[in-house]
Amino acid sequence: MRKTHQTKPLSKAQSANAQNGKHKVAKVSQEKILQNLREILAYIGDDPNREGLQETPMRILRSWEKIYGGYKQKPQDVLKTFTEGSCEEMVVLKDIEFYSTCEHHLQPFFGTISIGYLPKDRVLGISKLARLVEVYARRLQIQEKLVAEIADSLMQTLQPHGVMVVCKAKHMCISSRGIEKHNAVMVTSAIRGAFKKLEVRSEFLEMIK
Repeated sequence: MRKTHQTKPLSKAQSANAQNGKHKVAKVSQEKILQNLREILAYIGDDPNREGLQETPMRILRSWEKIYGGYKQKPQDVLKTFTEGSCEEMVVLKDIEFYSTCEHHLQPFFGTISIGYLPKDRVLGISKLARLVEVYARRLQIQEKLVAEIADSLMQTLQPHGVMVVCKAKHMCISSRGIEKHNAVMVTSAIRGAFKKLEVRSEFLEMIK
């Protein structure tokens, strides 16, 4: 007779943590971060005490407020929808410029994102699509996840017939280091709902040429 392996039931705290899928991050003081940045400057071979670098750790810290500002924003806060003026035709916003940071090497990647959706009873203010890109781009990212998060967020909030997102980007992690290919452009897409149909997808791709 085959033995079955029994596991202990999770405690309420363990169960909650498993459901949330989040790890608690210890708070670090600003001074500790500044000291770490000074040590990094020394590690790469420079003198953090020389005039040109004395204020660099604080400049870096301030720049992070913009570069990683997406962590402080939620998609639902920027996606205001309207029933008035709703249509059944494809809505497209193309060539939205973005800047993000590769989570593997902390190197920038940047380019454009084009978004199309087929409304169902509701539409978005057009600037909201660009704001949604900012929410997810201003985080540590990989390009494949970036387009998926944008598409899934639109499907959940707007509940359209379908969504398609196309991203074209250059990555500093392969142009400034590693294989050093300067002209390489990575293209990714996320396809949801009606856009899985060839004719709908083809119409969108024609519009963003």
